[in-house]
Amino acid sequence: MTFLSLLERNIKMYFKDKGAFLSSLITPLILLVLFVTFLKSVYIDSLQANIPAGMSLSEEVLNGFAGSWLISSLLATSTVTIAFCSNMTMVADKANGNIKDLTIAPVSSWVLSLSYYLATAIVTLIVCLIAFAIGLVYLSVVGFYLSFVDVILTIVDIIILVMFGTALSSIVCRFLKTQGEISAVATLVSTVYGFISGAYMPISQFADGLQDALMIFPGTYGTGLIRNHMMRGVIEEIGNNGIPSQVVDSMRNAFDAKMFFFDKEVSLLAMYLVMIITIVVLIGIYLLVNFLLKKKKK
Repeated sequence: MTFLSLLERNIKMYFKDKGAFLSSLITPLILLVLFVTFLKSVYIDSLQANIPAGMSLSEEVLNGFAGSWLISSLLATSTVTIAFCSNMTMVADKANGNIKDLTIAPVSSWVLSLSYYLATAIVTLIVCLIAFAIGLVYLSVVGFYLSFVDVILTIVDIIILVMFGTALSSIVCRFLKTQGEISAVATLVSTVYGFISGAYMPISQFADGLQDALMIFPGTYGTGLIRNHMMRGVIEEIGNNGIPSQVVDSMRNAFDAKMFFFDKEVSLLAMYLVMIITIVVLIGIYLLVNFLLKKKKK
């Protein structure tokens, strides 16, 4: 009962701050506009460069391919960067002193910690699902090739990445004490995370050594999951347009629809296992950090 009350309180505290909510919602929309404005033509040109001479694809397929790649990039980054913005409640409680009242009350450290974690996850998921819905509307205009199963699996991927992003941000934000600090960290994460996770630029475009180094980072596998499910339908459509299977396979490799770790292909099952294990470990670290810090204060 205490946990549910804290959970409800944390969610209400976040949505009470209309500025924070609008900021979280606007962020993925700005990314979508930037992607479509500046990167769409780059990926279409890169796709056409892989097509054999004398063959072509319709504008709808080209736009659907670029759109699927861009939306998957947006979701891969937003699920993590928005989690940092959504963790404002935890930091705000420390900044305004509310955390003292909560820790003095007879509430277990893990109950308080999990209430922050789950509240952040719920808020982040709501924003990301809204962004996904907007992305689906965009794809329906330019070229929609997702099946019902693809949509469901992408939602599953979003949930997994939100849990990962929330656990990661919760650990970092546990050591932050002001809203200025979390704003700075959120800006840094939004700038760096997209590159190291392969969201802004395909990992296949990096040098071999850097590719292997980036594949050690768990978030990369979350990006790979969304890539696979967002792009499966349009890549299949490209194959149905007479493009040789070898060329279609090279497209998968070039745009991270297939991912490799030291030249060995990583299966979808392996990607899911990496993400789930990482989430469990990060949540464990987060709870342990909170327990140790509370014990230290006592």
